[in-house]
Amino acid sequence: MRQARTLMVQGTTSDAGKSTLVAGLARLLFRRGVSVVPFKPQNMALNSAVTVDGGEIGRAQALQAIAAGLAPHTDMNPVLLKPSSDIGAQVIIHGRAVANLSARAYHDYKPRAMAAVLESYGRLTAAYDAVLVEGAGSPAEINLRDRDIANMGFAEEVDCPVIIVADIDRGGVFAHLVGTLELLSPTEQARVKGFVINRFRGDIGLLQSGLDWLEARTGRPVLGVLPYLHGLFLDAEDGLADARVDKSGSEGAARLRVVAPVYPRISNHTDLDALRLHPQVDFSWVGPGQPIPPADLIVLPGSKAVQADLAWLRAQGWEPALRRHLRYGGKLVAICGGYQMLGRQLHDPLGLEGAPASIAGLGLLDMETTLEAEKQLENVTGTLALPGNAPVSGYEIHMGVSRGPALARPSVHLAGGRPDGVLSDDGQILGTYLHGLFDHPDSLAALLAWAGVADAERVDLAARREADLDRLADSMAGHMDLARLADCFGDGAAASALRAGLA
Repeated sequence: MRQARTLMVQGTTSDAGKSTLVAGLARLLFRRGVSVVPFKPQNMALNSAVTVDGGEIGRAQALQAIAAGLAPHTDMNPVLLKPSSDIGAQVIIHGRAVANLSARAYHDYKPRAMAAVLESYGRLTAAYDAVLVEGAGSPAEINLRDRDIANMGFAEEVDCPVIIVADIDRGGVFAHLVGTLELLSPTEQARVKGFVINRFRGDIGLLQSGLDWLEARTGRPVLGVLPYLHGLFLDAEDGLADARVDKSGSEGAARLRVVAPVYPRISNHTDLDALRLHPQVDFSWVGPGQPIPPADLIVLPGSKAVQADLAWLRAQGWEPALRRHLRYGGKLVAICGGYQMLGRQLHDPLGLEGAPASIAGLGLLDMETTLEAEKQLENVTGTLALPGNAPVSGYEIHMGVSRGPALARPSVHLAGGRPDGVLSDDGQILGTYLHGLFDHPDSLAALLAWAGVADAERVDLAARREADLDRLADSMAGHMDLARLADCFGDGAAASALRAGLA
């Protein structure tokens, strides 16, 4: 049995660049012939993906799997927390929802979660040459160190080396790095092998004195200073992506105005990435307190707390805005939780997303939705019920089951003859449980034609993702000290591949 060489990437803060660094390193090693796998012991995110083994993991780990040339698997993220409130979350172990727990109750549950983490890690180390582990948040969160399974608690348990990444674009990068190191225990400090500074822009010569000071102060090398990559377009782990996208090089001017609300528990907002990327689409997120602008197309994305997010929509004035939008001929797409909101009633008899309750939906479709205990998890393909029958592919993640006369006219015909969703009789509303609705180039073109852009440019989200993963790996190859990085792995295939070609 081969034993993988493991390297863990931790960060000084959330969004410091841990996910991106692991994805880039995975692609770099994969291109050099290394059997490498990503691993995140515990993730808290509302963007998720369905795996090849029929489970659910964080979206960032699915992206990292693609970077490593692998199909996403539940062992890559054995513990996923999907917040349903500020103090509670659905707990997913090995891809399956097992409980809804408060933060305090989950703290007591952590030993069981750690057992699941170590089980998955053991399988990965037996199957791959290298394991790239991503931490969560920061290892210096003192209040979370007891029973930690996400950062140094895991690193100590499996005895793996750690590198720490910080985002210089936030400011205070030296304080972040030195402060994080100082707050670790002596044994934790000993396993930190170096630092990576992320998102640098400017003259590297002006940074050099700070790098020299940092290395002298901590006794650890700076393994790389990664430049800010403008226009890098990769799946977001959880935080809402900026709607502004680099669309340079495209000849098409924006012709379709698209808006989407940012509800408090928005989930899988990566469903809208292809729209954000499209050169003929003027896309806007609409947050709390912001006016709802005129649009040709409104998209209601997924939600982890449908009843609560529907109440938020109403409080923000979206209900009359949606009716006015439809009255004037606008189009409406609703995905998963957003689709459930369109019916006459929403039922949560088991209290799966809050207190047990039934509430009135928006009443735009003649159907009702009931949340049931068994979560539907499936990768699917099919065709759109629009002119041309464009192919569509994606995945289902939902606990709601929708029933009613409106479903007699589905919006998607799934492989195997199963219908999905609703296309309203007047052709203005398209609802579906299918995440990834816009991802396929042909389905994106068909949906844009339905919304009003008959000759839309072809945009291939998957091809853009692959190109940007390669761009990221190229940047790391050019701006990281690969010899020192190889030392972090010790011996083995990863170290050899990183040293290959170095004089």
